[in-house]
Amino acid sequence: MHGKKKAVTDPGESMELTILMPCLNEAETVATCVRKAVGFLRAHGVSGEVIVADNGSTDGSQQFAIEAGARVVPVAARGYGAALQGGIAAARSRFVVMGDADDSYDFSALEDMLDKLRAGNDLVMGNRFAGGIEKGAMPFLHRWLGNPVLSFIGRLFYRNRISDFHCGLRGFRLEAMRDLRLNSDGMEFASEMVVKSALNGLSIAEVPVRLYPDGRSRPPHLRTWRDGWRHLRFLLLHSPRWLFVVPGLALLGVGGLLMATVGLQPVFILGKGLDIHTLAYAGSMVVLGVQMLMFGTLVTALGVRAGWLPPEQAGLGWLRGIRLEHGLVVATGLFLVGLAAAGYAVHLWAEVGYSALDPRVTMRWVVPSVTCMAIGGELALGAFFLEVLRVPWVGDRGAIHG
Repeated sequence: MHGKKKAVTDPGESMELTILMPCLNEAETVATCVRKAVGFLRAHGVSGEVIVADNGSTDGSQQFAIEAGARVVPVAARGYGAALQGGIAAARSRFVVMGDADDSYDFSALEDMLDKLRAGNDLVMGNRFAGGIEKGAMPFLHRWLGNPVLSFIGRLFYRNRISDFHCGLRGFRLEAMRDLRLNSDGMEFASEMVVKSALNGLSIAEVPVRLYPDGRSRPPHLRTWRDGWRHLRFLLLHSPRWLFVVPGLALLGVGGLLMATVGLQPVFILGKGLDIHTLAYAGSMVVLGVQMLMFGTLVTALGVRAGWLPPEQAGLGWLRGIRLEHGLVVATGLFLVGLAAAGYAVHLWAEVGYSALDPRVTMRWVVPSVTCMAIGGELALGAFFLEVLRVPWVGDRGAIHG
């Protein structure tokens, strides 16, 4: 890196880097973090600033940060994500590197992250597992369960190669991140940044970073189970494919296969018979599977309308030529098939004088009948709901209109 050995703080000058720290009662460590960040800017001749986004500290953190060389931005809305949003809004540079103000990250060692940003990446994630985790720096559950599991889910759902989904030290191109319109107030902001970056096709890279035990004498703000669930919930809600479509296809496939086999005659596996009771459960699986697929389609369309799911990631191109009337025709056809099967079941009952029936015979007609009628009703309602989503909204981009 080359340039003058000073950090630029004059708002009239163009800056390359903002080092951003969210802060809530970090009087013990915030000054240390700020001094390291200022030292990095000066030592490497990087034009920049240090912002502490204060979330209502009552321990004097603001004054310690100012004295160490930071610009303090007060953020009234509470929460980790809210503080970072306030800091991002106040940043005046091309790039931003964000990290906790608890001295668990070394702000004097940001060369690799800045190099990756300069190389054209929109988001650069720190990787604590590659860089090293000092003893006592990360709780056992976070290191061996929470982070690996959530990172795996993030890679699977959003098709990226990030190994440490929740590293608190990360850098990004300011304009790119503002364009994403991040809005989570809590800890799930960390997931939102990565998820929306992946969904919108931003360039993402990773660099090794080292995690140190934080310098605070109080417990951290992070709550293992509460915040872990909030991250998982965010990952699920923003992936209709994995929340609805994939399990829906699995249920539909298994249920349909069972109905096709047991619906004709009992099937014996290892001496155990699968008969009409299995058929009833199979019918329920098919109904639930279709319902999940319908929900997946509707939530995806709603995500496009709301703006958090890019149209090119939605996979809804096939909907452009499908109208309400098409859905109603299919729904009516299925309902009539179910009605016909029900009529035949009544015919069988009439043949025995409306007396007791053999359920092993009649249920092979009743279960498919109920299944078809239920699916027909669901498809009709879903077709109307989808048509409602096509009604123009204020500011609508028309992404799913044919």
